[in-house]
Amino acid sequence: MNLQHNTYIYFAVAALTIYAIRALPLTLIKKEITNTFIRSFLYYVPYVTLAVMAFPAIVTATSSPVSGIVAFAVALIAAWFDGNLVKVAAAACAAVYLTELLIL
Repeated sequence: MNLQHNTYIYFAVAALTIYAIRALPLTLIKKEITNTFIRSFLYYVPYVTLAVMAFPAIVTATSSPVSGIVAFAVALIAAWFDGNLVKVAAAACAAVYLTELLIL
């Protein structure tokens, strides 16, 4: 097998895995979930998944992990007090810039 065939196999396995993950709950669970713990757990799964994928990228996107962590903290504070995405992004960018200036 050459590399091109392996790539198609990898894509097929990935597609089947994603399809199975999305289709199995629809076929196995017939009635509404009434357990409050499971409902609250399932409610927060997308947010946790996004955070787990985004946090390492935030920390490693800058030349120093310290500036990434500072920008993350500034973004959290800015988002808490003002939910405007443009202001939060601008504050995080400014925090990275200032932290990089202070580190160098």
